[in-house]
Amino acid sequence: MYTTESQNEHLEDKNTPSSTTPQILKDSSISEHEETKETVLSQTEETKPQMEKKCSCPPQGKLNKLITNGVAFFMVWCAAWSFSGPEVLPGGNLFGLLIIFYSAIIGGKLLELIRIPSVPHLPPLLGMLLAGFTVRNVPFLSNYIRVNNMWSSTLRNTALTIILIQAGLGLDPQALKHLKRVCFRLAIGPCLMEACSTAVISHFLMNFPWQWGFLLGFVLGAVSPAVVVPSMLLLQESGYGIKKGIPTLLIAASSLDDIIAITGFNTCLSIVFSSGSVLNNVLASFRDILIGALAGAVLGIFVQYFPSGDQVRVQRIIKTTWCIFQPLLFGLVGSEVSVATLKSNAIGICVATMSLALLIRISFTFVLMCFAGFSFKEKIFIALSWMPKATVQAVLGPLALETARISAPHLEPYSKDVMTVAFLAILITAPNGALIIGILGPKVLTRHDPNKINVELTKLELH
Repeated sequence: MYTTESQNEHLEDKNTPSSTTPQILKDSSISEHEETKETVLSQTEETKPQMEKKCSCPPQGKLNKLITNGVAFFMVWCAAWSFSGPEVLPGGNLFGLLIIFYSAIIGGKLLELIRIPSVPHLPPLLGMLLAGFTVRNVPFLSNYIRVNNMWSSTLRNTALTIILIQAGLGLDPQALKHLKRVCFRLAIGPCLMEACSTAVISHFLMNFPWQWGFLLGFVLGAVSPAVVVPSMLLLQESGYGIKKGIPTLLIAASSLDDIIAITGFNTCLSIVFSSGSVLNNVLASFRDILIGALAGAVLGIFVQYFPSGDQVRVQRIIKTTWCIFQPLLFGLVGSEVSVATLKSNAIGICVATMSLALLIRISFTFVLMCFAGFSFKEKIFIALSWMPKATVQAVLGPLALETARISAPHLEPYSKDVMTVAFLAILITAPNGALIIGILGPKVLTRHDPNKINVELTKLELH
């Protein structure tokens, strides 16, 4: 009995942990269930205010932003009305500028909504251009939206100044030093070749005088960093073409290309609208270039130290200013083109002139890159990437028209043709150039790991 009882007690002692284990597991599972229940309740309690916040009054998100922008627009209009009176009413200059400005912003935002997989976004400036074109050619709107020629010219000249400043800020000294020969070849050669070929083609197809042909050539000769730079940065970040520095080359050369085109345009403009001899005008243009280069060098030495490197005030000011003038610029350019004044045969001739000159530019760019160590596919990509046109054409195209209206009304037909060609060049080459770069780049360029190759990403402002 003793042994049996002791054995039973021993067995009961052994069974005691096993009998309590399920209870412990049960209690732990209950506690974990309660903890998860509490966390779920806490999460629902946290998300509940957020859901209530989304559905609360006043509204949040996009609706709030829309209402805010609408109130801001109304306040700007009221402030302008307080000191200008009828200028902000329908038919006034300020009213026209406000409508064109906000229409261009809306057009750019709408174009940003168009997204194609594995293709960079279409440039918003195209939507701004089409918005101004729509405002001008809708009968009801065109009767009340008008902008004085002097106002429009002043704003475009201001935009030209901002573009020149941005072109200078966009130059990358390290990239120019590393790829200086190829970069200068790419910036100067295609621009001059397209200017000369445009002069010859427009002389025979459009019956342009030679000086007007070269003026049109330098309008078309500029490539658009607004299209090239963001497209190249996307390829560079993905590692395409970085071993040979193709994105860096195109980014660095695009700003220099604009400076050359603008300089050539100003020289031709002074020749066209001057009564002196051609030689005197050319010498005067070179004199202005030397003075500008000297003044730029002196100011460059100054801004090297003032402001200091820890201040980014200048870049912020230029960027903010461009955000204001970009919709005004492209909206005003689009509003200058009237469908009623365009002839059907004139559009065809303008497109033919631009297309032939562009083919010559692409072919010449391919030839120039034959001595730079690139493969056949890379040369094709560089040549096709060097075709988009946008910002400079928007500034220089109407500039000849404004000058003709002021000083030589008899030359106005030529200047209208120049502006029409510039408008069509933006409309055709800007979206197609962005699509070609985005689709062709990953297919023809060799991809490398950006972390294994020392590539310095350029910090350029888009323009």
